[in-house]
Amino acid sequence: MNEKYLSITEINQMIKMMFDNAPFLKKVYLKGEISNFKHHTSGHLYLTLKDDDSKISAIMFRSAAESLSFVPEDGMNVLVTGRISVYPNGGNYQIYIDKMEQDGLGNLYIEFEKLKQKLQKEGLFDPKYKKEIPKYPMKIGIVTAPTGAAIKDIISTIRRRFPICKTLLFPALVQGVSAKDDIAKKIRMAQDYDLDLLIVGRGGGSIEDLWAFNEEVVARAIFDSKIPVISAVGHEVDVTIADFVADKRAPTPTGAAEMAVPTIQEVKTILKTKELEISKLLERKLSESANTLKKLSSSYVLKNPLVLYETKIQKLDSIHENLRKSIDLFLENKKKSLEHLKSSYILQNPSSLYEKKIENFETLKILLHKNFESILVKKEHDLQFTIQTLKLVNPLSILEKGYSFVKKDGQFVTDSSKINVKDELEITFFKGNAKVEVKEIN
Repeated sequence: MNEKYLSITEINQMIKMMFDNAPFLKKVYLKGEISNFKHHTSGHLYLTLKDDDSKISAIMFRSAAESLSFVPEDGMNVLVTGRISVYPNGGNYQIYIDKMEQDGLGNLYIEFEKLKQKLQKEGLFDPKYKKEIPKYPMKIGIVTAPTGAAIKDIISTIRRRFPICKTLLFPALVQGVSAKDDIAKKIRMAQDYDLDLLIVGRGGGSIEDLWAFNEEVVARAIFDSKIPVISAVGHEVDVTIADFVADKRAPTPTGAAEMAVPTIQEVKTILKTKELEISKLLERKLSESANTLKKLSSSYVLKNPLVLYETKIQKLDSIHENLRKSIDLFLENKKKSLEHLKSSYILQNPSSLYEKKIENFETLKILLHKNFESILVKKEHDLQFTIQTLKLVNPLSILEKGYSFVKKDGQFVTDSSKINVKDELEITFFKGNAKVEVKEIN
């Protein structure tokens, strides 16, 4: 009953035989525009040839592709020679290309190059206008289609790598006649949302599918954006005008998400490193302060403050002595001058001159005494100031208030853990000292 039914494989094989046995399909000459071009790692070339109304799948095996004198790309018009056959696994027919030559540039490619050159001359691609991508964005806007793999890949990647980052979708048409205006509109809308970063793009597709991102209105919207923009259009081999204008180009939407945010582990590592740096810095500062305190506490003057006071007193006595000698010497010289004047011929005869000299002498004597008193007052004031200063730093002033200090074996005791029961200690008061034995430690 079922013998009259064929399997899919059988019917595809029969159709393949029909194609392979048709003489006019064994060698055909076609011209068309390349789209959906892919250079496989195996060396084979996969593409679509199209004209204004139709398209056909094509493959050029590595052995034939090695003879090409140019690099095929989307938008290029070519002349090809090959055979038409069926790929039975997929049930679709295609041309197996033996030879390929350039036949001028396709319209889309011409438009692409024309706009690229125009915008480049205006400076829209200039690196000086590229904004820096923030290292730790907390709020990212995404301009793409609300459905499809692109938005899912971007959001899932951001949530996995940096879950504290918020994302905001600006759903846009990414294909068709209205796509260019809608994408530009959503980029401008995003400027009002206090975003740290904006990702603009879509998943892979043919050059026609991606063409909205080659439109001038989209390029200018990206350039005018105050928010840093990452372009994420298609696959790594796809290049659009948006990629040149954007502040950063990502090979894929997933790549854009990875480029946009760090991993939470990276952030933790950086924070841990900073924590260690701060800890080491604090330790170094504490060590330096402890050394400074140790030097000050062991200084001779601090341990023996009376020495400083005694030095000042001694210096003051020396000043007094030098001043007294200076005054005596001054008076002695004046006295000698006076005696010399008294014995002079002029003074013995003109009494008026003598009297004037006597008067000048008395005046000088008065001034001398006044100066001497002034110097003594100043020195007395300096002495009192020095005494007051010494009192402020004199540890005996603290003892006078009722405090005391304790020594064990000649060393100051500041911590009860440094002594034991029955230890003999020496307590120094403002007046006198006493030796005691430790009964209890708290």
